[in-house]
Amino acid sequence: MADLQPIETALEALLKDVNPLDAESIALEAAAGRVLAEAVTAQLDVPPFDNSAMDGYALRAVDAGQWLPVSQRIAAGTPAQALALGSCARIFTGGEIPPGADCVVMQERVEVDGGRALMPADIPAGDNVRRQGRDVKSGAVLLSAGVRLEAAALGHLAGQGITQVNVRRRPRVALLSTGDEIIDPGTPLKPGQLYNSNRPMLKRLLENFGAEVVQLVSVPDNYAQTVALLHQAAEEADVVISTGGVSVGEEDHVKAALEALGQLDMWKLAIRPGKPLALGRLPRKEGSQARFVGLPGNPVSSFVGAWLFLRPLLGAMLVCPALTSLPVVTAKAGFATSTGPREHYMRVTLTFAPSGVTAAAFEDQNSGVLSSCINADALAVIPPNSDIAKNDAIRCLWLAS
Repeated sequence: MADLQPIETALEALLKDVNPLDAESIALEAAAGRVLAEAVTAQLDVPPFDNSAMDGYALRAVDAGQWLPVSQRIAAGTPAQALALGSCARIFTGGEIPPGADCVVMQERVEVDGGRALMPADIPAGDNVRRQGRDVKSGAVLLSAGVRLEAAALGHLAGQGITQVNVRRRPRVALLSTGDEIIDPGTPLKPGQLYNSNRPMLKRLLENFGAEVVQLVSVPDNYAQTVALLHQAAEEADVVISTGGVSVGEEDHVKAALEALGQLDMWKLAIRPGKPLALGRLPRKEGSQARFVGLPGNPVSSFVGAWLFLRPLLGAMLVCPALTSLPVVTAKAGFATSTGPREHYMRVTLTFAPSGVTAAAFEDQNSGVLSSCINADALAVIPPNSDIAKNDAIRCLWLAS
């Protein structure tokens, strides 16, 4: 096992000299999931004026406990007039607090008689008032560079009236499936053939990680064709990913083709699943390089490798800290296991309770059992040469895209 490298060494090689992708300006409505290339500064206070947090009556706190005439009605979107002394205003959620008022009482606490309303006593100033700038102050950093634009962030930008944002260009990825035995669904299986489960699985993961998959290529078990297809993929993609073909079999041509075209940075890792994993670079005509990641052909190995290597690589290209590392959860093992000289990444589900977090492992952890990944929400990291007993504390990587 001396030639097997730890995952830390592999990640260091993978992320060395990664260049951030260029920025582009796109419409906010098309920016879901994209990564901000530059910080955005707020131009407006949010909310832009003091407004009511509920339907009720706006008044001066000193007038609490009295019958007050209702001097105006303020719906959301209606300008408010200065509040007449000794009066209250009927107001609705989001309505502007009228100048002179300093609190709002909810309508359920008010007794109404014609044009008058009886206010309850002891209403504190500021009650049920959403102050101008409570959420955002003009001039403050609204969102930092590197933030991924999900639902709340998109709403935050829209609240400033923003229609265009500068984001990182999505990494272009070529996904190559190797092996004569791997065929696409829809074609009748012949003896010895398997349907390609890696392709749709990895395509979905890559898109969740922020990439644009620009090539889906089947690579035959032929060295010359492997070289040609790798070269073609590198010209179009920022990252070239292959599944299978990186082991030591006579029909595994990817490693040799990579070495002939570019450079091999790392091969064979001390992890389970996923030992035969190749990392390298492929040259382009204009002098730049495409990154190469050769994943094992077993579907679980590809699944685990995508989370451990593809996600941080794409995160580094997008300059997105949230993608470069997975959240860590400490849990109690709901199982017992022993490991050999390789670090084991077990597919587990996490249960949260007042007593703590428990990790339950899928019974069959074989690298060919893709069903172990379907309900997995974390990877339990079991160090090499370890004996884990039930209820031992273990480190889990939360699978958050």
